[in-house]
Amino acid sequence: MAEITDKQLKTLKKLIETAETNLAGAKELLTSLVGSEETVSQADAATQAQSTGKVVEGTFDGQHMIGPDGKSYPVPANYASKSKLVQGDQLKLIIGDDGAFMYKQIGPIERKKLIGTLNLKDGAYFVEARGQEYHVLFASVTYFKAQPGDQVTMVIPEVGEAEWAAIEAVIG
Repeated sequence: MAEITDKQLKTLKKLIETAETNLAGAKELLTSLVGSEETVSQADAATQAQSTGKVVEGTFDGQHMIGPDGKSYPVPANYASKSKLVQGDQLKLIIGDDGAFMYKQIGPIERKKLIGTLNLKDGAYFVEARGQEYHVLFASVTYFKAQPGDQVTMVIPEVGEAEWAAIEAVIG
C-alpha cells in the first residue's frame, strides 16, 4: 500500500471542507425557498404596499420571522445577511395578492459588536467569541467570502442571550 503524504491529507481535508460548505449552502437555500414563492424586489415595494395583501409583523429569530401567532415565516438569507439583521429585530412582512413576500425591518434591536473566529462544524457555520458560539447564516459567510479560521466582526443583541449573530466584516 502506498504511503500517504501530507499534501494528500491537506488536499483531502480541503475537499471535505468544500463538500461540507456546499452541502450547508444547499440546505440553507432549500430552507429559504420552502414556504415562499418569491421575494419581491425593492422596485416592486411601492406597488406591493398599495395592494390588499396581508401584513404580518414579527420578530427575527436569526433565520425566520416569528409572527404574533407563533407562526414561522422564512426570511431570505441574502436579505438577512445584507441587511445585517440581528436576532430580536422587528420585521414587517407584506404578503402580496400574488403570494409574493416582501420584508422590511421596522424596529432594530440595540446592538453590540464582538470579534470572533469563524468555524465550520457539522456543515454549519458559527463564530466563537468570548467562549460562546453563535450561529451565522451561510449566505453571510459567502457574501463576505469568509473562510473557517477568519477573524470577523459580528453583531448581536446588546441585552440578553443570543444564539445567532450577523457578520459585519471579515478582519482576516
